[in-house]
Amino acid sequence: MPRGVLFFHVLIKGLRIKRQANIQNEKILSATNTGEQIGFSTSVRETGNKFVARLSHGSGAACAMRTDRAIAARRKTDAPLAADRPKTTLAAESSGPLLSIKGLSVRFGAIVALDNVSFDVKAGQICGLIGPNGAGKTTLLNCLNRLYQAGAGTIHFAGEPLLELPRHRVVSLGIGRTFQNLALFQTMSVRDNILTGGHCRSRGGFVGNALRLPTAGREERLLRQRVSGLLEMLELTAVADVPVSVLPFWRRKRVELARALAGEPKMLLLDEPAAGLNHADLCELGDLIVNVRDQFGIAILLVEHHMSLVMRISDKVVALNFGCKIADGRPVEVQKNPDVIRAYLGGEL
Repeated sequence: MPRGVLFFHVLIKGLRIKRQANIQNEKILSATNTGEQIGFSTSVRETGNKFVARLSHGSGAACAMRTDRAIAARRKTDAPLAADRPKTTLAAESSGPLLSIKGLSVRFGAIVALDNVSFDVKAGQICGLIGPNGAGKTTLLNCLNRLYQAGAGTIHFAGEPLLELPRHRVVSLGIGRTFQNLALFQTMSVRDNILTGGHCRSRGGFVGNALRLPTAGREERLLRQRVSGLLEMLELTAVADVPVSVLPFWRRKRVELARALAGEPKMLLLDEPAAGLNHADLCELGDLIVNVRDQFGIAILLVEHHMSLVMRISDKVVALNFGCKIADGRPVEVQKNPDVIRAYLGGEL
């Protein structure tokens, strides 16, 4: 037998023996430590149903009161989750904006989609992005995802010049997204769809996963544990092994949200998450978005046409019209802005 082939066989056999030993050790540790681990999924199971229970109907004021009570309860019960969240250096990011857009312009031939748009989003902030149809909201999100190439301007995310990065680096940098039109793998199960969202955080590599090395095995176990927590949080456990194609629209929306969260983003881009939902579900969606921000400490850029939802949960609101920024500030300020009123109603009240 050639020496190279013999060496390869010995290497594979040694790795298999090492893997079997690691599995045995893990079984022993598992037997002695059962019930002692405090993880993401356990914490969510204890508190999840308290703040995502389905609402029948309610006024905006009732939804706001319910949100305040839910947030206060979560802050008392969800303290252990801080150890499970990725270390995103929020302290360093709090000194400046997480996302900084300066002079962004996009043109499609003679059509100006974005014209010199500038605004910032801080870490942990919910920023509502509003405007009539065709204002440039989705175009801006596509620039953040590097799906569109900006004609002018700069975008910095966590200190990195985003427009200089290849588009496959965006997710690993910390930007997750949901879409207007659902982009799920229809023949795959709910669990497998969510697992794909965590691929960007794996470090095992092709060889490690092919040989089932201990590092790859640990990564997969941690990812599956995280996915189980997300399934519990978004009330998808009962349909975890069901193909996505058979689910109702609102459940598929949650699957896409869970997939985005599986990538451990620092910022979540939500493109019209309330589209297709009835009025009874809007309060629940608002509570869910606030909960995601509080639990994971991430920033959220929310594109939405339901003004009651945007104004209730946003920390700041940016308004666009015909590709230009017409307002930027607190929700109560933007609501009273004459340019915003004119853009939506065609004249001042």
